[in-house]
Amino acid sequence: MTAAAPPLWPEAREADTHVDKLVATLPGPARRTEEQRAEIAAAKNAARALRTSYLDRYADPVYRRLTEDTGGLRLGELLDAAAARFPGLVPGAEHMAADRGRRQADKEGWEIDQGIFLRAVLRSPYAGPHLLDTMLRPTDRALDLLPEFLRTGVLRTRSVLLERRDGTAHLTLCRDDCLNAEDEQQVDDMETAVDLALLDPGVQVAVLRGGTMSHPRYQGKRVFSAGINLKALHAGDISLTGFLLRRETGYLRKMIAGLFVDHDGSWHSRTVEKPWIAAVDTFAIGGGMQVLLACDLVLAASDAYLTLPAAREGIVPGAGNFRLGRYTGPRISRQVILGGRRLWAAEPDARHLVDEVVEPEDLDAAVERGAARLKSPAVVANRHMLNAAEEPPEEFRRYIAEFALQQALRLYGEDVITKVGRFAGRTA
Repeated sequence: MTAAAPPLWPEAREADTHVDKLVATLPGPARRTEEQRAEIAAAKNAARALRTSYLDRYADPVYRRLTEDTGGLRLGELLDAAAARFPGLVPGAEHMAADRGRRQADKEGWEIDQGIFLRAVLRSPYAGPHLLDTMLRPTDRALDLLPEFLRTGVLRTRSVLLERRDGTAHLTLCRDDCLNAEDEQQVDDMETAVDLALLDPGVQVAVLRGGTMSHPRYQGKRVFSAGINLKALHAGDISLTGFLLRRETGYLRKMIAGLFVDHDGSWHSRTVEKPWIAAVDTFAIGGGMQVLLACDLVLAASDAYLTLPAAREGIVPGAGNFRLGRYTGPRISRQVILGGRRLWAAEPDARHLVDEVVEPEDLDAAVERGAARLKSPAVVANRHMLNAAEEPPEEFRRYIAEFALQQALRLYGEDVITKVGRFAGRTA
């Protein structure tokens, strides 16, 4: 039996207290001198090293303590519980509240400390799978909306429109003002819509497509997605847990692995799974391209392009590094992720990612044909086996554990803050 986790070591608490005192006495991050930045960086590194050592030893008993009276806690809930039960192990509510509403450049970077904790939990062969299974459960919001959706077959939110028609769930991205650039609201809306499509027994297949834009440069055109909303990142409104990790372990993984829920076939399959189609108009940039890697059938207009500009943005492109090479091979994945290569749908290399390329006016018909094909009774069983072979849960867990920390570090990289600041200053 695993020993109970002790409180955070005294030396770790002392190091944590020293960081808090420095934060209280120094100017804000953007106004600190080089000497002050070096001083607080050294203090934070010392505290983080001790916290990492503690978690290397006690991650499992800590997780057991936090979840012992629950069926499981989602990412944010787990961090809140850790802050309450193990003071100093993760940033407290007062730390996170102080950073909330600040520009990214003005934040202290407490999310790095959350990343340390979540990496340790996700690396654990016990705690990691349990947390990931918890994230596959339907959200409370989706369960609240389910009766109305089953009755009407329609969900409208700020970011998405979900419509059930003839056994197909049509999920349309509707952020027409920003080219479907994702922020935390859209991640929440997307997870809700994905949950509903998977929960609805009247849905056999789901289609994801961008809506018609009002943005001046693309007015009247459909656009799939411009990826992460860099203006929101600059403003400090893109969080590690509410966006970056929730997106990967929430709706994207649910598209691949299914929804963890009690259902008629629970004895032979723990999840409800359905095939997903992506229809790409104009472009799928960054996170938009990542979505394609979670789909079973990708259709694209002949004038569309795909790109994953991680080098330009400075952050890690979600699970793109984990999945892209499986489709394209290692050389193309490096050209795209490290070199910013743009793949046009009609060029030969794009056929590794796009199943069918049609003229823009023919994309509606291609979607109908694709949906009809994927309604075959054997599709769900075969996609389940393909995903089991191509993306074993343990490999995903190991990747996302490291991602939790590396992405947190990137959020506070000086290059990222400089780049998103330049982007935020552009006019539409």
